[in-house]
Formats: sequence, structure tokens, C-alpha cells
Amino acid sequence: MTRRIVVVSGGLAEPSTTRLLADRIAEATRVAVGTRGDDAETEVIELRSLAMDLATTFTAGVPTAAVARAREQLATADGLIAVSPVFAAGYSGLFKMFFDALDPDTLTGVPTLLAATAGSARHSLVLDHAMRPLLSYLRALVVPTGVFATTDDFGTGEAATALKGRIGRAADELAEQITRSTGSPRGFSDAVPFARCSPPRTNRRLAVP
Repeated sequence: MTRRIVVVSGGLAEPSTTRLLADRIAEATRVAVGTRGDDAETEVIELRSLAMDLATTFTAGVPTAAVARAREQLATADGLIAVSPVFAAGYSGLFKMFFDALDPDTLTGVPTLLAATAGSARHSLVLDHAMRPLLSYLRALVVPTGVFATTDDFGTGEAATALKGRIGRAADELAEQITRSTGSPRGFSDAVPFARCSPPRTNRRLAVP
């Protein structure tokens, strides 16, 4: 069976560390799904290219064609990887706008992995205190391990090795949930009860400068 994984990247620059992290997680997830006997294909939604469309969607009250396509991608996805840069100790406004533009039941029961990038490890709590509540409110099935990365984690040495380990653990959890999925119909609030949303267990570095 081929599983469709949608990657939502909230990076604003090109290239961006947010997209780099998203790509690494997507590849690790593809491999993890493969070890379970399924194939996986990934589709990336770059929010920077939807900025104008999202603004138009909210001011006009009707989704643009680009936003409608993105909504359809998520509505038929078997899994979601959502990655945002951190601004002022929270996810980006563009990231929030995108998820506000979704239909309320779009992500019900969808296995979801959360990740974030920032310049300092001081922002690592954004996963559990901002992103996880948002996706849990949308009734996504958020896996326990989130991935947080600073600029230093993309170098070499222990930091890079630790990031690879975090990605591997989170990707394995996501692949497990994706391959367990039986393809239940979307749009019913009891498809995955809210209580089943996973408790926080973010795997991040403890050393904070």
C-alpha cells in the first residue's frame, strides 16, 4: 500500500533551515514506512508561496484555488509533518493562518509529527506549549516525539548526531501510526476521540545556553 504524507513547511527564507528539517524528517519517515512493508510518497506545501493566497482567503471569505488545492491535499493525506520557524516564542503567523484556513474536520485522526526550528534552544518548548495544543484542537493524532532544531544542530559533531536520533525516533512513531491506519472516513468527530491525542514527550536537547 502506498501512503501519502503531506509536509507543511512554514519557512520564510529560500533556502531555509525549516525546509531542510522538513525534508530530513520526510525522508526518515519514508524509510520507516518502507521497513513496515508499505511505500510512501511525500508532497510538500510551502507556506511562503501561499502567503498572498491565505491573506486573500481571509479577507474575501472564499479560498483561492491554491488554498483549495492545499486543503484537498491534507484532506486525503495518510500522515502530516508540520514544521514551523519560531518567532517571539511561538509558531509563525503564516503557520497559524494556514491551519485556520482548514475545514474543522480535515485533520481528525491524521497521524501528525510536529517540528520547529529556531536560533536558540530556549525556544524548544514551542512544540509542547504552542504547536501541540493547536494540532490537538484540530483532533490530529500527534505522535509523542517532536523535533526541535537550532542552527547549530545542522552542523557536525554531537549536535548533528543528536538531531539525527531525534528525527529517527519521531519518524518511527509517525510511520507506526500511518501504517496502522485503516483509512477510516474523515469528517466524523468520533473517528479518533480527542482523548487519544498523545501526551507531550518532546525529545530535545536539555542543554540550554
